Amino acid sequence: MKQSQWSSRLGYILAAAGSAVGLGAIWKFPYVTAANGGGAFLLVFLLFSFTLGVAVLMGETLIGSLTRRGVVGAFGELMGRRWRWVGAMGLLCSLLIFCFYSVVGGWTLGYTGMALAGELQQGDGAALTARFNDYVGDPLWPVLTHLLFAGLTWWFVRGGVQQGVERTLRWMMPALFIMILLLVAFGLTLPGAMAGVRHFLMPDFSKLGMSGVLDAMGLAFFSLSIGLGIHTTYGAYLPSSEGVGRSSLWVVLLASVIAVLAGLMIFPVLAATGIDPASGPGLTFMTMPAVFQQLPFGQGLAVVFFSLLVVAALSSSISLLEHLQCFLCESLGWSRRAACNLVIALVMAGGIPVSLSFGPWATLTLFGKNIFELLDFITSNLMMPLFGLALTLLLGWRLGRQALPEGLAPHWRALLMGCWRWLAPLLIGGILVRGLV
Repeated sequence: MKQSQWSSRLGYILAAAGSAVGLGAIWKFPYVTAANGGGAFLLVFLLFSFTLGVAVLMGETLIGSLTRRGVVGAFGELMGRRWRWVGAMGLLCSLLIFCFYSVVGGWTLGYTGMALAGELQQGDGAALTARFNDYVGDPLWPVLTHLLFAGLTWWFVRGGVQQGVERTLRWMMPALFIMILLLVAFGLTLPGAMAGVRHFLMPDFSKLGMSGVLDAMGLAFFSLSIGLGIHTTYGAYLPSSEGVGRSSLWVVLLASVIAVLAGLMIFPVLAATGIDPASGPGLTFMTMPAVFQQLPFGQGLAVVFFSLLVVAALSSSISLLEHLQCFLCESLGWSRRAACNLVIALVMAGGIPVSLSFGPWATLTLFGKNIFELLDFITSNLMMPLFGLALTLLLGWRLGRQALPEGLAPHWRALLMGCWRWLAPLLIGGILVRGLV
């Protein structure tokens, strides 16, 4: 396979940040921050992001840059063929996540259409909740929007690294940033908006606790798309390992800024309308439509908000498809088009039972979880931490100083080795235990 490359360092940074900035930054981070002491949680989150996050992100990128191979080939080359299973686990985890992420991405497309049609400007909170439950429980429309979302992802990736992924994210990430800034600026002009800002950012260490610290640590890890091997694939497209540390800092900075802006976008409008925040899909698909009903230019704001969600979802799904197709091209010698076709076919097929698990197949459960919840639990609580643990052990104890990026100052080299060998395995082990108990 001819090795693809980013055309510029900026293209890589935008692509890596796009992978990190997904729906979780908008529907999970603001709520978790406010529920765990606001600014206190934010400080801990940023601390872990710029220590654990930067170190592991840098390491995951470096093994791709060192080997010029995707995640399976990189682990096989650096650890021996019997360790290729770690990379394969990252690929399987990515495929499973893509299957249910595409379903949720389809919801954002469906709700963008509803916002354009003005359907979300009707009904009270109970009616909006019923609308959401009816929509996701329908056996047809969520499946169709899932297929459409997967097809859009295929369209953006099929053109290649430079002409597909990089070109798309060069406009997609600035568009995401502009839409968030517009909604933040509007929200801050509303009466009572500052109460929402205080609720989100005012430090209250009495509400943090050990549970909040562990949540901040896990969020700092998962919000950067670490634990899938995506950054190994992206690192393989870099011309050299020089500047990986600086680029990793930029990726973490961009992802953190957008997460904080998401909170500043949501909590002022919640405070201005007196609506209590929810978490997850409830915040996105039920609470926010009720908020927009009470605001001037509500329909237009709803269109911008759900368009923002579509862009955020696509920026992550693009990285998943690029990561998965890279394995097929590298290991089997397939063309990019054929590899993308197979991956999307698998995702389209795999997403159908996930979508139906909210409707006709809702009674199919294992350990009390439907198909969607089970896939989410397996990937987030088991597979991603295991991959991260194996990665840090490889970096710290197998590769050692040969994995360090070029041009790194001696004191930074010592700190990075200490993080890879001791701090990161300990913290990731804590994340794994936290997710399983």
